[in-house]
Amino acid sequence: MIVGIPKEVKTDEYRVGMIPVGVEELVRAGHQVFVEKGAGVGSGISDEEYTRSGAKLADVADVWAKADMIVKVKEPQPQELARAKRGQVLFTYFHLAPARELTDGTIKSGCVAIAYETITDAQGRLPLLTPMSEVAGKMSIQEGAKYLERPMQGRGILLGGVPGVEPATVLVLGGGVVGTNAAKVAAGMGAHVIIMDVSIDRLRYLADVMPANVVPIFSDAHMIQRYIREADLVIGAVLIPGAKCPILVPRAYLSTMKPGAVIVDVGVDQGGCCETTKPTTHSNPTYVVDGVLHYGVANMPGAVGRTSTFALTNATLPYAMRLANLGYKKACLADKGLAAGINVQEGKVTNKPVAETFGMEYQPAVLS
Repeated sequence: MIVGIPKEVKTDEYRVGMIPVGVEELVRAGHQVFVEKGAGVGSGISDEEYTRSGAKLADVADVWAKADMIVKVKEPQPQELARAKRGQVLFTYFHLAPARELTDGTIKSGCVAIAYETITDAQGRLPLLTPMSEVAGKMSIQEGAKYLERPMQGRGILLGGVPGVEPATVLVLGGGVVGTNAAKVAAGMGAHVIIMDVSIDRLRYLADVMPANVVPIFSDAHMIQRYIREADLVIGAVLIPGAKCPILVPRAYLSTMKPGAVIVDVGVDQGGCCETTKPTTHSNPTYVVDGVLHYGVANMPGAVGRTSTFALTNATLPYAMRLANLGYKKACLADKGLAAGINVQEGKVTNKPVAETFGMEYQPAVLS
């Protein structure tokens, strides 16, 4: 198989879809790998490192034209979908549910869209979403603490406080990977943390493993309304695999929040759990609605490109190897969790939540 690794073109995206050791493994298995010149620069990986590992450097047109499978990081941009070929495997994050234009473009391209974020393992977990959720969860507190500073239009609050002055209150909506990592970092900085979830079992687990300054609370509308009034920083950490996030924070709640409070909605690439969330970029990350500062960067881990690239490719490489060695149909027949990653197959929507979101026909992937 010919595998292509293009340079990411989304604004302020510094990750790359494969590190040199992945190239080396694929070449050793008999595959060819074309890497776009400069693809790894944002992650501190030189072209020379790729060529030493057996890659062939190429321009963007050749990478897309020659590859049977494209391995990348972020959802394909319009100029990338224009280069995609019918039957070509695109192995990357897609997050189709909140993005009708992207969904339509993916369907029109005829590609086979295998989305990192809907692949599952034997325990039903999301192994290719987890590493970036870990990064985003930790970053959400890092960014939230910065934007609480007064020059950033925040309340002028130090997250951990100082002796004699109370710390900030952080409300984390969602007790999954993002929320757990956010709560750990916030607690480590000395904040008072409320973490909410709808699973009693998850709350019991969090109560066992979290430090004393983290309080697990069952998530319902009344509890969210109560604690959002007290929060200096709100972290949106909600995920329903493949589907849009539910709205937990309607705009009406904002008027009850403290002026200069900050919302970091990590699930923005799935629509976000705050009604007033919209995608932003690293170069223009925030905006204010009703006196509340919103941070909606849709590719947060891209800012720490090297850490994120290595964390992501540690998880994606075994799947990329299987797809290359067996072809996507045989690989997916052998692994139902990998098959769950097929969101669109040659013009047909094969992910039920995406189809339901847009009122499209759902068709199971054809693998025989």
